[in-house]
This record gives sequence, C-alpha cells and structure tokens, in this order.
Amino acid sequence: MSENTSPGESRRGAPRFFVGCEEDESEVLDESMRTDMELYEDDEDSDSPPEQQIVVGICCMMKKSKSKPMTQILERLCKFEFITVVIFPEEAILNEPVDKWPLCDCLISFHSKGFPLDKAVSYAKLRNPLLLNDLNMQYYIQDRREVYRILQEEGIDLPRYAVLNRDPDKPDECNLVEGEDHVEVNGEIFQKPFVEKPVCAEDHNVYIYYPTSAGGGSQRLFRKIGSRSSVYSPESNVRKTGSYIYEEFMPTDGTDVKVYTVGPDYAHAEARKSPALDGKVERDSEGKEVRYPVMLSAMEKLVARKVCLAFKQTVCGFDLLRANGHSYVCDVNGFSFVKNSMKYYDDCAKILGNIVMRELAPQFQIPWSIPTEAEDIPIVPTTSGTM
Repeated sequence: MSENTSPGESRRGAPRFFVGCEEDESEVLDESMRTDMELYEDDEDSDSPPEQQIVVGICCMMKKSKSKPMTQILERLCKFEFITVVIFPEEAILNEPVDKWPLCDCLISFHSKGFPLDKAVSYAKLRNPLLLNDLNMQYYIQDRREVYRILQEEGIDLPRYAVLNRDPDKPDECNLVEGEDHVEVNGEIFQKPFVEKPVCAEDHNVYIYYPTSAGGGSQRLFRKIGSRSSVYSPESNVRKTGSYIYEEFMPTDGTDVKVYTVGPDYAHAEARKSPALDGKVERDSEGKEVRYPVMLSAMEKLVARKVCLAFKQTVCGFDLLRANGHSYVCDVNGFSFVKNSMKYYDDCAKILGNIVMRELAPQFQIPWSIPTEAEDIPIVPTTSGTM
C-alpha cells in the first residue's frame, strides 16, 4: 500500500482488513487472518493508482467482533474487490465521542450486553451510512412485548399470550388471578402447562409451570451454563414481582428450530434439543451443542422473510416452535450468526457483499452488476433446501 493510501482506499486486488482508525492500519484481526490476506497480494504495478473502496464498519462489542463466525464471514467479505472492512475498537465505542469513531460507508452494528446503542444511533445520524441492521428497531427487540406486537401486526403466528404489566412500586395492583392449575391474566385464562417470560428480552429466566396431574412444580430455563440450560423446581406459584408475558405451552417434538436470515431471501435453519425437556445440553465429541439440519416449509420461509423485513434486520435470528401442524414464532433475537457452518459463512459473506455493492457501487461509480453465474442466482442453496 502506498504511503498516501487511506483505510478507505486499497489497490485493486488487495482487500484490506483494519481494526479501528487510520492509525491502526497495521493491525489486522489475528495471525490466521493475516495469512489469508497474503493470498491477495497485488499483481499490478506498485505505482498504479488506488481504487475507490467501500468501507464496511463493524460496530459491536469485541466479544462479538472477534467471535469465530464474525471472523470467518469478514474474512470472506474482504475478498470483494472494492470492499474494505474496518472494525471499531471497543475502547472507542465505549469511551470516545461518536465524531471520533472511524468513518464508514456501510455500518454493521448491533446491540449486545454492555453495548451503547444510543451512541450507535447518534453515529448513524451523524454519518448516515447504509445500515444493514436498523438500529432503532433494536430497542424494540429488547422488549418481548414489542416483539410480539410487531409479529402480531405482521400476521405471523405466535402462541396465544397475555401481558402482565406490574408497577414496581405497587406489585400487588395487577390483573392476575392465580388458581391451582391456571392463571387468569387481564381476564384471559391459561391452563397449566403455560410459559412465563420476563418482558425484558435480555432476561432469559423463562419458567414453565406444570399441572398437578403431572406432579406440579416448574421448569426454570436460563442461559446455558456448562451442560445445563434449565432446572426443575418444586415451586408451582408464579412470580410475584416484575412484568411478564404469559403464553400457552406449545407441545413440540422436543426440539426448538433456530432460523437465521441473511436478507429476506435466505434462511438457514437448524434444530436443537429443547431446554424445556430435562435441561441437559446435548453435546458432540468436540463439546459443541448438537444441532440438527432442518428443512423449512414454504410457509416457514415466508415467515423468515416477514421477520427479516418487519424488524429491518438483514442478519436476524429467531425461534420457531412446530406444534399441532403449525409453526409459531416465540422469540426474535436480532443479529445472530450460525456457528460452525462453512457453507453458511460462504453464503452469508456473498449475500452481504452483494447487498453492499448493489446499494453503494453506483454512488462510488464502481462498475458492478449482480453476478449471474448459476451458483449466484437468487434461489440460494441452503443446508436445508433452497429459497
């Protein structure tokens, strides 16, 4: 790279991967990535003029930006001739004002624990980059009440539910009547088994209450800890503080279906053992949670498209429950990548790169058209059928 080349510029055939601002040009993500980048050494004369580059900024917590799926996908995204990737340093995200953050033309940014979403929104207003995942919608994704409201407005099937809002200062003043084998919430009755979910999507302490005919008690789900994802409790009474969604328990075959979109026309699906069964996480010989390939029905693919568009999240994960011959969406997680699937990494990077080029190449006066080779037609092959 010549001395006067900025992070937004790179010679043709030499994709670049930067961490942070202009001073950080020499810092690539890790040793393995440096090796991969060497495959793209410039064959042209070193004095040739730099090509205009589209800068894709990655703004998220370091735990996410350095994760294996993100690393794999960004590595592939860098192979697009006119795309440069810049990872925003966590230090800058947390402590620097947004006008000091790196510049970019397209922003991939998403909320996770500790991430200052307000600052990311301010940055987007200041710089107006192309947003692959809408930031304002990520406030809604953090509230299960809003998620369910949006799903309902879109006509997407979800379990029958009711919302119990409690005033923290007056927890007893609420529309809840509890019986031995049912609860009545805002006049709507839910017989056991039913599900109780905190309204905050960051709270994974979801309880399932059993009827006395099945021994009573409750199954308490939580974020995976080692080899467990839930534990049985003899407690049969619902929680008395906090706001919750109460919903009908859906009798599945013991699996949850996880769906991952990359744009409205691509969805990868896999199933895992439901944490509601016995709470033991099923792992393979390498210690990874066992996932099963899943074929989505035409209706489920339409649901994936609707979720992606309704929440304005190009990269979006959500959960499906298959019960009684129907599929119900029970959770929308926002930005989520598939783990340990090279095919998905290839597809995801190709789709994201094509979206970026389609949207931004014209204003950068870069000659580009969507590839039309057989492998690049919009009907994309997935591990679970085609879309």
